[in-house]
Amino acid sequence: MSSARRDISPPLTELPIRTANRGFYDGFSPDVTVTAKILVGALIIWAIAFPEHAGTVLNAIKEVILTNFAAWYIYIMTFFVIFCIGLAILPASGRLKIGRDEDEPEFSRFSWFSMMFGAGIGVGMLTWAVAEPVYHFNNNPEVIQNLANSGGRDNLLNAFKWSYLDWGFSAWATYAVAGLGIGFFAYRRGLPLTVRSALTPLFGSRLSGWPGHAIDVFAVIATVLGVAQTIGLGVEQFVAGMSRIGMGDWLLNSGGTASVAGVVLGLVIIMTASTMSALSGVGRGIKWLSNLNMTLSIVLLSFFLVFGSTAMGLHALFLGMWDYVRALPEMLFTVYRADGAGGVADQLAKWQDAWPVFYWAWWISFAPFVGLFLARISRGRTIREFMLGAVLVPALMCFVWFAFAGGTAIDLELNGGAAGLIFAASDGDKIFAITNFLLGDVMGWLMAVLIVVLLMTFLVTTADSAVLIVNTINAAGNEGPKARRHILFWGVALGLVVGALLLVGGLQAIQTAIVIGALPFSVVMVLICAALVKAIMRDSLRASRGLPTTYADNDGAALSATLPE
Repeated sequence: MSSARRDISPPLTELPIRTANRGFYDGFSPDVTVTAKILVGALIIWAIAFPEHAGTVLNAIKEVILTNFAAWYIYIMTFFVIFCIGLAILPASGRLKIGRDEDEPEFSRFSWFSMMFGAGIGVGMLTWAVAEPVYHFNNNPEVIQNLANSGGRDNLLNAFKWSYLDWGFSAWATYAVAGLGIGFFAYRRGLPLTVRSALTPLFGSRLSGWPGHAIDVFAVIATVLGVAQTIGLGVEQFVAGMSRIGMGDWLLNSGGTASVAGVVLGLVIIMTASTMSALSGVGRGIKWLSNLNMTLSIVLLSFFLVFGSTAMGLHALFLGMWDYVRALPEMLFTVYRADGAGGVADQLAKWQDAWPVFYWAWWISFAPFVGLFLARISRGRTIREFMLGAVLVPALMCFVWFAFAGGTAIDLELNGGAAGLIFAASDGDKIFAITNFLLGDVMGWLMAVLIVVLLMTFLVTTADSAVLIVNTINAAGNEGPKARRHILFWGVALGLVVGALLLVGGLQAIQTAIVIGALPFSVVMVLICAALVKAIMRDSLRASRGLPTTYADNDGAALSATLPE
């Protein structure tokens, strides 16, 4: 071989991870699984046994993180957006497949998008597509700086601009980074379908040991906390919906939010159904539920398009998107810093911590789950198609939801005679308040049933996907059937984490845990970007010299190089 070929090593195509070959943990990595179970179990016991102490400590840690790392969250999310745009545009990266050149996608585009949207963000749409524009309509940075009037018509587009920021390109770019990092190395290199594989260009075979175990444990903890936030939000709304359709006022407390008994019932229903779905696997239960909730989503969205405030929705969609895209660079790079004087600077910093910074932590916590799931369902697609499908299309779907659901809520309050009925409802109940106001009691009840069913399918899809993803990470990337006992354990554990944190301090406690849990994984995310850049550059160099770039390019035989890239 010439010297030109000797100066670059083959890609790493083997990353052995120690797994048990018998007993309770047969097929699983004890180092990852046991550690993750201990940490999650300790959190549950701590929160249930000492709720006041747990709440105090978690809040103190959160305040330290927000004080010192808020700018970090802002800037890395900006970096993820730029990174995804760059990979999609550049020919050297955009044409590469997540897999070998001959690999074809396993799922149709409709099923692919349905699973991606349902697992990634679908639950939040039913709560925040109405609640968030309403909130920002009354308070946002322009209002705080006296540049717009709270609840005024001059503040309408600001409400949607800031809502689009939280749920738009930034969120999906985060998922895409994690998904591409995992899928690229799993399906092009033949490495385990787990988070540590995404860092092999930087750390090589050392990831077979404790550094790799630590990365996968971080991913499991982040996944549990991120999904707990989504399920926590969904349970509140699910309980509100069950009360709306006549299952009893006892489901709600005096403040109009879910009672303890209501939360317990909601969690039992959701986690039982999700565990049963997880036992059936991705190709059956999850795919079927994803297609169902996408169909029901289209029905509900069509209702808002036809019977809602269509003109307001179109105005919020197109002009709001224009304002969002135009202001995106400034919004992404702006960090509001408190000065301790109690004035505008402190209000802006508090607002940013409560909205963008919290959301950025939520998306980062959600990234190992959604990313690994995206990788699992995206084999055979090019990086360009993946980026367009995983960033642009879901973001546009979110914009449509916010524009027509949130736009209808605001228009009914301004022009439709709702007289505070919608604004006064709890966040989870706002969508039911809209449909009941528009349709009346009888048809409103039928629509509430549809929303409850849709919400349940979203929640079940999210929870069962999370259980399967956690088990895949624990099983060293093995996509095969998982032991029923481990699926049952994580289904129960996920429900207990949600219940325990709600006991500690409601949704605020879950949000606090997310901000804390996202910090270590945010570092992993940045390293994934560096690993992808290095791998793509090295693959381009290998291809120019006629060297193999995937694990099956050598006459169909898997490569066995053991040196890092």
